[in-house]
Amino acid sequence: MSTLTAAHSEPKLSFRRWARELGWRHLIGVIFVIYAAFPLVYLVSASLSSGGTLTGSNELFSSVSGSNYSTLNGSTLFWTWLGNSLIISICSSVGAMLLGAAAAYAFSRFRFKGRRSSLTGLLIIQMFPQMLAFVAIFLLLLGLGQVFPVLGLNSKLALIAVYLGGALGSNTFLMYGFFNTIPRELDEAAKIDGATHAQIYWTIILRLVAPILAVVTLLAFISTFGEFIVARIVLPAERSWTVAIGLYSMVSDQLAANWGVFAAGAVIAALPVLVLFLFLQKYIVGGLTAGSVKG
Repeated sequence: MSTLTAAHSEPKLSFRRWARELGWRHLIGVIFVIYAAFPLVYLVSASLSSGGTLTGSNELFSSVSGSNYSTLNGSTLFWTWLGNSLIISICSSVGAMLLGAAAAYAFSRFRFKGRRSSLTGLLIIQMFPQMLAFVAIFLLLLGLGQVFPVLGLNSKLALIAVYLGGALGSNTFLMYGFFNTIPRELDEAAKIDGATHAQIYWTIILRLVAPILAVVTLLAFISTFGEFIVARIVLPAERSWTVAIGLYSMVSDQLAANWGVFAAGAVIAALPVLVLFLFLQKYIVGGLTAGSVKG
């Protein structure tokens, strides 16, 4: 009863005080939301404009037409490109997550000769972007394709292997710090109960580090889904293109660029990333919340 009385007796904030203490935060938040959302709204407006140019969409949603989406569906191989991107990105992100988790677990739990130098080597290697080696990658796949065609040019498996070749850099360091927060007493207790290293890793450790697994998977998916340079070198045939290469081909010719179709493809291509983010968000937030109260 006293609590209710105290709650009713508290004076309400005046508008001037609310604006001075809290309102300015909401105003800044709204400004940043508008700033971030405007390019997306402009892109959707351009995709629905029948003019085929970005300048024709200066007045947002002045004309609404599905012609760009019809052209995208009927005159291009967009859905083939999107399927290629999904296959490559899913395999690469899952593989990067598994490789990074295995390496981070080994560096975190085992003590072996060369451990510190290996970590330093990974740190140095990740400073150089993978695209610097595109000439070597092209020549390597060109030679492998003569012996193993499945690992040559125009092969999705070859591109996945190239992406996974650089997966141990930042992913390992990101997971390594998270693995170190898991108490070693859990491993020792599981060993006393007769669990092997594989059982500890798959049934205990991976469940406790689920948030970082979701983060690494999401980041790897986004980076491979939108990657262009390496994919353009490995996949020269049109039917093997990813969606990033296909969208670039629509606007690469200045005299025949169709920005409306490009905008329609960009809107559809953004949906898988959005869906994956929304799907993994609850695991990230839920895992972090659960981890903060485990004691």
